[in-house]
Amino acid sequence: MNQTLVDGIVRAVLYEGYMLYPYRPSAVKNQQRFNFGVVYPRAYSESRNSGDAWTMQTECLVAGSGKTECQIRVRFLRMVDRSIAKLDETCRDMAETAFTKSVKVDRLEVNGQVFQPWQEAAEETIEIAAINISTLLHHPVSWLFRLSSQQEIQPIVDEHGSIVGIVQLNKSSVSGVVELRAAELSSGVFKLVARISNESSLRESENSTREQVLSQSLVSAHTILEVSGGEFVSLIDPPEEYLAFVRDCQNVGTWPVLVGQAGERNTLLSSPIILYDYPQIAPESPGDLFDGAEIDEILSLRILTMTDEEKREMRQSDARARMILERTEALPPEHWTKLHGALRGLRNVKGEQP
Repeated sequence: MNQTLVDGIVRAVLYEGYMLYPYRPSAVKNQQRFNFGVVYPRAYSESRNSGDAWTMQTECLVAGSGKTECQIRVRFLRMVDRSIAKLDETCRDMAETAFTKSVKVDRLEVNGQVFQPWQEAAEETIEIAAINISTLLHHPVSWLFRLSSQQEIQPIVDEHGSIVGIVQLNKSSVSGVVELRAAELSSGVFKLVARISNESSLRESENSTREQVLSQSLVSAHTILEVSGGEFVSLIDPPEEYLAFVRDCQNVGTWPVLVGQAGERNTLLSSPIILYDYPQIAPESPGDLFDGAEIDEILSLRILTMTDEEKREMRQSDARARMILERTEALPPEHWTKLHGALRGLRNVKGEQP
């Protein structure tokens, strides 16, 4: 398996829709993000009967034996709520802020830097150790996980070295279950089932909104499955003898495809975005832009046309947005030529020559 290739695809899926052009919190389309792969708390989904999923299920086929080993990783984004507060009185030490009144604000500008509330994201991985299929046939695995709540407070300091405000970063607790089981369909052919459930206890009442429970959800959730001593069967283009088994696979909220170098069959990416087998990142792409079917040249050119004030908001809103801006502004001329001149999919056309 080409780990670098797989990691590139996984990161592209993970941050799909994280922040869209023009990459500013004030932009309307960034007020509600993460349209793909959100696994909400069960209590919220059932109480609201909203259709917002609290589970995600992958079913795939493995050709191998009872000794074939399977490994599973669930990756997702965990939301970090960032709030900004202005102190009524300045102070010199963070310990003093506990005794100073403060008020939350939507914007605080200090030393030319703008601080705004935002939802950042932290990457999380739940990993289950390798287990052979013969064990899964008789003893399905249920892996409980719990990510504890966390809080971090950072000072906002003015030009005189006085603390005038604070940045508060809050992570809510997230808990759930990853289930893995197998069934033998015929000699040497097995169905592997991976199911993710969000069992987080709501910190708010049953009247919580979708935006409020996002901090206790698995965002951009996807599953990476690997096997050794066997191989996965493509669900997109399976051999004829597997067609009936493929039709019976029930994938809920996700779609599994083969990843790695073409022809490799030991790694499967099951994501909420429909991909083809062996997806690739365009080799001339300078980096992630978080936009669906991103067109690097157009998006990069649009970034350069932003005003200085818009770039300032983009730069100060989020570390990942700032990276996009700095990378785009630093692109050398020869890279723009690569972005503009890429051609793919050319083939010979049969017929009369002109």
